[in-house]
Amino acid sequence: MFIPLHDHNGLEHVKKPLVTWGLIIVNALAFVLMQNAGFGDAVNASAYSYGLIPTVFFDMKDLTSDLQMIPDGATIITYAFMHGSFMHLGGNMLFLWVFGDNVEDAMGHVRFLLFYLLCAAAGGLAYMVANYGSDVPLVGASGAVAGVVSAYLMLHPKVKIWVLALGRIPLRLSAQWVLGAWVLYQVFNALFSQSGNVAWSAHIGGLLAGAVFVVVLRRRGVGLFDRGL
Repeated sequence: MFIPLHDHNGLEHVKKPLVTWGLIIVNALAFVLMQNAGFGDAVNASAYSYGLIPTVFFDMKDLTSDLQMIPDGATIITYAFMHGSFMHLGGNMLFLWVFGDNVEDAMGHVRFLLFYLLCAAAGGLAYMVANYGSDVPLVGASGAVAGVVSAYLMLHPKVKIWVLALGRIPLRLSAQWVLGAWVLYQVFNALFSQSGNVAWSAHIGGLLAGAVFVVVLRRRGVGLFDRGL
């Protein structure tokens, strides 16, 4: 649909988006060190060991001993640090890189980290509700990143963003048009897509959580919808 490149939106409250950078580094290290950079059987094994599996989370089934690495309940968070491929990782981290710094600026480091993890958990819960009884593991930061996108849209809808439309056409558009279209695309696919390769329900869970938690966790005095811009 589009590839975000850069936003014209400086930081006001933090000098550096340390949590955003840290999350990108942790995701990259997890992919390289725990998933063997996508090569061999490590991707599948990590998906079952650290991914979110509805039947395992709800104690309907148990993993084999060689795959049971952490308590089942912890996978509501760990799934968001596993990815299915380099492209999966790269797409999520690009969105986090472009939009995460300003959301972190609006919340502060600690509250932004809490926000990110809450959105990841909300995305996981939405996936399990939509796929109750499924043995298919959910992996990827898409739910958490969707929450970041939702928060950014509520904070800065008027900010201009450079994007590559259709992967090749550079455009400079307001966030309300770019991210608004992205949100509608997620909702449409959640309702009508028959593809089993993308967990659209996790995206919707993250979007809803981001819209709620940005209101609660933003700094005092930080307005919504670019008031005063």
